[in-house]
Amino acid sequence: MELRQLQVFEAVARHGTVTDAANALGNAPSSVSAQIRVLERSLGVALFERGPRGMGLTPAGERMRSWARRLLDQAEQARLDVAGGGRELRLGALETIAATHVPAILTRLAVRRPELRVEVSSDAARDRLLAGVAEGDLDAALLLDAGEGLGGLGFGLPSAPLDFLDLETVRLVLVAAPGHPLSGRREVTRRDLRGQDLLVNVPACSFWLAGERLFGQDMRRVRAGGVSVMRAWAERGLGVTLLPDFAVSAQLDEGTLVRLAVETTPLALRLVWRADREDVPGLREVLYAVADPGRRLGG
Repeated sequence: MELRQLQVFEAVARHGTVTDAANALGNAPSSVSAQIRVLERSLGVALFERGPRGMGLTPAGERMRSWARRLLDQAEQARLDVAGGGRELRLGALETIAATHVPAILTRLAVRRPELRVEVSSDAARDRLLAGVAEGDLDAALLLDAGEGLGGLGFGLPSAPLDFLDLETVRLVLVAAPGHPLSGRREVTRRDLRGQDLLVNVPACSFWLAGERLFGQDMRRVRAGGVSVMRAWAERGLGVTLLPDFAVSAQLDEGTLVRLAVETTPLALRLVWRADREDVPGLREVLYAVADPGRRLGG
């Protein structure tokens, strides 16, 4: 096997068609097809199932995908080591987390691993971040979740073997405008919330999923938008919204929003990575550096 063949294989696996992989690589489709055929002949197995809708991985192709990513990663680390370059961390983060928590992580990394180059990719879609980790485009990702296992908040997971570490607890608060009928109460129950308007983003949003766990169908969902939109609409008295405390702390201090006395279940800020990539040189040490200095992976 040649590294070039593995790069072509991975591109076809990621994009699903020879044409799209060729465009991404800047090659002719015929060259991509030829590289795949040579790789399959050298292994003696079919890696793809060819169909009218594109190229799907066979069981052997699925196994090869994991090996290809690891081998390409190790080749890149060998190149950096020989050339005198440092380790690069490709870190993904939900947009909310990228704005509030990633700066502190970058500061900690700069102190503990000054030779490390960090590339941060923020995304509003958790599924794209998880797919990036599963496919090896990201070394790790920061997202919000709940429960003992990954996906406990209620979202789906890719088939790749993923591991995680909880970095900190994220408290949720239900907030409303100061003149809301439920403001000032010493306790607000689910019965009190029945029929109230809950400002939300999209069903895949962490705060939508958290609201499903807390309130079920007792409240009417009103689609607003991202965190800033939900917060602004709540300030205008258009409904209540469930957000992390760090996203509304300024508004609570200023009095433009008030916290309703509802008991909520906190979320966890989780660092997620592929468990089968921990043997990539330097990756585990980088994950230690991303994690809180007082915490340890696997413990």
